[in-house]
Amino acid sequence: MSHPLYALAWWLAAPIAVVRLAWRARKQRGYLEHVGERFGTYAPAPKAPRIWIHAVSVGETRAAAILIEALRPRFPGHRFLVTHMTPTGRATGVELLGDGVERAWLPYDLGFATRRFIAHFEPEFGVVLETELWPRLLEQAALAGVPVFLANARLSDRSAAGYARFPGLTHWALASLAGIAAQSDADARRFTALGANDVAVTGNIKFDLAVGEEAIARGRAFRERLGRDRRVCVVGSTRDGEEALLLEALAAAPANPGVLFVIVPRHPQRFDAVAELARARGFAVQRRSEDAAIAPATRVVVGDSMGEMLAYYAAADVVLMGGSFLDYGSQNLIEACAVGKPVVVGPSTYNFEEASKSAIAAGAAVRAPDASRAVAEALALLGDDARRNAMGEAALAFARSNRGAVDRLAGWIAASLPRTRRG
Repeated sequence: MSHPLYALAWWLAAPIAVVRLAWRARKQRGYLEHVGERFGTYAPAPKAPRIWIHAVSVGETRAAAILIEALRPRFPGHRFLVTHMTPTGRATGVELLGDGVERAWLPYDLGFATRRFIAHFEPEFGVVLETELWPRLLEQAALAGVPVFLANARLSDRSAAGYARFPGLTHWALASLAGIAAQSDADARRFTALGANDVAVTGNIKFDLAVGEEAIARGRAFRERLGRDRRVCVVGSTRDGEEALLLEALAAAPANPGVLFVIVPRHPQRFDAVAELARARGFAVQRRSEDAAIAPATRVVVGDSMGEMLAYYAAADVVLMGGSFLDYGSQNLIEACAVGKPVVVGPSTYNFEEASKSAIAAGAAVRAPDASRAVAEALALLGDDARRNAMGEAALAFARSNRGAVDRLAGWIAASLPRTRRG
């Protein structure tokens, strides 16, 4: 696609995008907040040295919080602007970073909106986390002399094939980047094959997640409420369609009243639907929001809260990783490993392929070919104390052995800035 066609496509898509915001706001009001920001209109921002970090949603926002803490001592006196695309990402930013950063929606990739964004905030440099490539925005940053780095970058075979189908747009975006810090050698090779230059490998900063005492304490409180005499399987960050498969498998499994399944949907607008789905399968259901002790007859708890995923994992005996049982590419198994829990992943892990393979090789996780086998594997682990404890210890060792990426990334960014400015 040529640049004029890309611009025309965005002009045609912009009204549809606004309608889509309104549609999604029926369940998440945040989509209609600060709509002007998506078109480059922002509240006054003080003149100050500023670092811009883009974190599209929840996982990237958690990574942004880790990176900001590593950048602060290297860039004293700088303000941090964090941009998002989803209300859940923005809410996570409020939870993790509070008033310590500025926050805004990333503008749509329209020429006037991206120019306004760069001119308004005047960042010294930008960091886009993972793989969020908006060619017009990156071009406008480059024209304004603002280096932008793609950091903690990952690129699956599937995504690489998708970018390769649009070589013009891909080259346009990659050419405007000041550098790419990839999670793994495989990611770096895929970026290089697409034509990227200056690709380094710094590791996955999600391993540098700090497990705070507050999350552990909340996990202990959860566990007391769930019942110390019960075995608990947490199904973390499930996606649409997965709960039905997992609940059907649980319903077909031999009855085990000592086992409790805690299902935590990834998106809050689906909390009610998942609770009803579990009841329709004949399970006695309670919800986290009830804040009550779990009755002996309850088999399924719906984790209908935000920002408590680490606490849910800390309360678990075994974790089933959501997003891996249908074609979603998996959610972040590193968090479960960081609190020492054995993990069962399904067949779809392309978003965390390296981490999944490494966790399995380390004995911290196992892979099941489908949801039914995953539930069977979780039940087997819940009944095998020795194996479950060994996997939990392996999970802790796996998470700890991969730390240090955030310091490498922050150092690489700091070292790259003089080079990009000289160029």
